[in-house]
Amino acid sequence: MTDDTNTNPDTNPDTNPSTNATTAPGNTTVTPDDISRYSLAFESDRANRVAANAAVSNGVLAAATSYRGVRDLPRDFNVQLKQGSITNQRRSGRCWMFASLNTLRYEVMHRWNLDDFEFSENYLFFWDKIEKANVYLENVLATLDEPTDSRTFEVINEGPVDDGGWWQMFVNLADKYGLVPKSAYPESANSMDSDAFVQYLNTVLRGFAARLREAHAQGADMARLRQMKDDDMAVVYRMTAIALGEPPTHFEFTARTKGDADDGEAAEDAEKNGGEKKADDSADAGADAASADDSAAPAPKDGTENYDGTDRSGIIHEESITPLEFMHKYVPVSPDDFVTLCNAPMDRTPFGKRYAIKWSTNVAGTEQMTFVNVPMDTLRDAAVRQLKAGHPLWFACDCMQFALRGKGIFDPATVRVDELFGIELPYEKGEAIEYGDAPSNHAMTLTGVNLDADGRPNRWKVENSWGKTAGEDGYFVASNDWFDRYVTELVVRTDLLDDATRAILGTPAVEVEPWEPLTRPCE
Repeated sequence: MTDDTNTNPDTNPDTNPSTNATTAPGNTTVTPDDISRYSLAFESDRANRVAANAAVSNGVLAAATSYRGVRDLPRDFNVQLKQGSITNQRRSGRCWMFASLNTLRYEVMHRWNLDDFEFSENYLFFWDKIEKANVYLENVLATLDEPTDSRTFEVINEGPVDDGGWWQMFVNLADKYGLVPKSAYPESANSMDSDAFVQYLNTVLRGFAARLREAHAQGADMARLRQMKDDDMAVVYRMTAIALGEPPTHFEFTARTKGDADDGEAAEDAEKNGGEKKADDSADAGADAASADDSAAPAPKDGTENYDGTDRSGIIHEESITPLEFMHKYVPVSPDDFVTLCNAPMDRTPFGKRYAIKWSTNVAGTEQMTFVNVPMDTLRDAAVRQLKAGHPLWFACDCMQFALRGKGIFDPATVRVDELFGIELPYEKGEAIEYGDAPSNHAMTLTGVNLDADGRPNRWKVENSWGKTAGEDGYFVASNDWFDRYVTELVVRTDLLDDATRAILGTPAVEVEPWEPLTRPCE
């Protein structure tokens, strides 16, 4: 009897590389003939050769930059807030923390009439590592019988103390530990360049997790495991204190208030507040600030302000104050008085509901990260309403899309990769989120918007935390088209929410798995 089995590797479809039938039914490899056809089509089009010359020599983004797009996206805004000096997160994933503190420092500056102010990001960074380490070990104890290759444990173990986070993580830290000015706890080498410190802290924590699971498998009771965990946390504290320095429990704080706002500032304040000057933005704030120190005397008006060598401007001075006392006394808004809105237009996350992401909190005992999913019109209107009321906004986005870091532009009409490559970009926003193409990865602060004659936004002013050399003196301009496509989260004052969205806040949250593409921590 003849054996009909084909054992020749050159003709057997199960092993022949040219058919690749073992990879997937119907799939074939790219053949030399295919390459010849692709090349012939490429070379026959003059536009391809011109595009290749530009892209190879200058890079994709520079070659795709439209001069018309740059020209049509001016940096003038008819609603604009005056912020402090540009901050710089350096080589760290603390954008969510910087954007949060930048949002609140604006309120501090305008309440106390300060020329400039910056919170200590290093202070919250210290407690972020302590709390994330504690949550990680608690999650390990809660999943002792979970296989290490389960999807849940893989999420827990992915990056125990990685830098990224959300607004709500900032709130959890501020509520527990308070805030301090940068002068009380400056940056460290490891907060400005965090990779090495985070790498080895993660390594140590995963080793602790392995020992806890091993002890559990050998019959150790929970009391023994918790003692091991407590010993582990002592090591975490030691490592963090070595890397960042111990944070202050009390500190001295001094700030000088400025005089009355000049006419330009007064006009700006009046415009952003609907024609009325805010009482606490200039003279009254200066008086309140000066009253914080009874020794602050008014300067003489006879042109001899410095006649005795003493600076008699308003002074805020604290000899010894705790971080919580400082936050409650000098920050005029509570971090808890905000809500995170999300725009994730997917079938799995209908609008008009609250969502909570499992395993997502950074402080044990607090609720998971929650969001209200709303249509883009609601998100956009909330941003305009808050800016017109004179308050900046924390927001999260995919900062890699249609972005020119050097020029400070976010705009699909300026970054014309579609024209460069001769393609049509296929995704609607929901599809881009669903397929992982446009996750939230960066948080910044909205400080201005330009409204057209009908009151609709056409561009936004963005305060970044990449230093003054990124963008125009640290600021970016985003077209409204980019805003609609790539902004996924917005933090809004509860008192400025529309009634329909406010009503959703009291409804139960729908739990979603941490791997679902609702939103992602920002770095």
